[in-house]
Amino acid sequence: MSRALVIVPTYNERDNIEEVVRRLFDATDGADLLVVDDSSPDGTASLVKELGHERDDIHLIERPRKLGLGSAYLTGFQWGLERHYEAIVEMDADLSHDPAEVPGLLAALVQADLAIGSRYVPGGKIENWSAPRRLLSYWANLYVRLMLGLPVGDSTAGFRAYRASILDRLSLEDIRAQGYGFQIEMTRRVRDGGGLITELPITFVERVAGTSKMTFKIVLEAFALVTLLGIKHRAKRLRGGFQ
Repeated sequence: MSRALVIVPTYNERDNIEEVVRRLFDATDGADLLVVDDSSPDGTASLVKELGHERDDIHLIERPRKLGLGSAYLTGFQWGLERHYEAIVEMDADLSHDPAEVPGLLAALVQADLAIGSRYVPGGKIENWSAPRRLLSYWANLYVRLMLGLPVGDSTAGFRAYRASILDRLSLEDIRAQGYGFQIEMTRRVRDGGGLITELPITFVERVAGTSKMTFKIVLEAFALVTLLGIKHRAKRLRGGFQ
């Protein structure tokens, strides 16, 4: 993909963002960076502006308040589609996603519409997570596969690359989910839209600086979303079987 945009949502990521920028541009050739900042009190946006003065491939959207991860990505998708990027990457700002793996995700889009950096395919790993969090993530993905029939090992993964053409075909304006729920819903929509999904093994590393944005509310939202979608999915299959 010749024109790629990497979207990085931020909220209080000043301690990490400079390292993210350095490592991303060391690893990629020709990709632009879009930071979507939700008015971070720690001055993340100010630092991104300083970095942007040094190069024209760093872009910033400042939002008036904390509006959520899913909303940040949807804002970034729209920005990227309006500027005719051919590929759009999602990546966290906490260095749990290795920027050096972005080229591999982009290369996978030669044959796929969505490339997911997966913890749960052969070669994928998780470092520095507690046992309860490992179990939560593993069982969440298993529940998604059972309820939605998604042939994906890591549908909650937030490190992924999309062909712009698949995003342009999907109806994204009604997505309200955040966190895990947003990633699951995007995976489902790509599948239902006829897109080809592939998974690449990554090593996921728990953040060192800053604090996690994951909350019980986000986990509960994802569970409720999957349950509702799963009921609809099964009802649709039953109706098809009776025809």
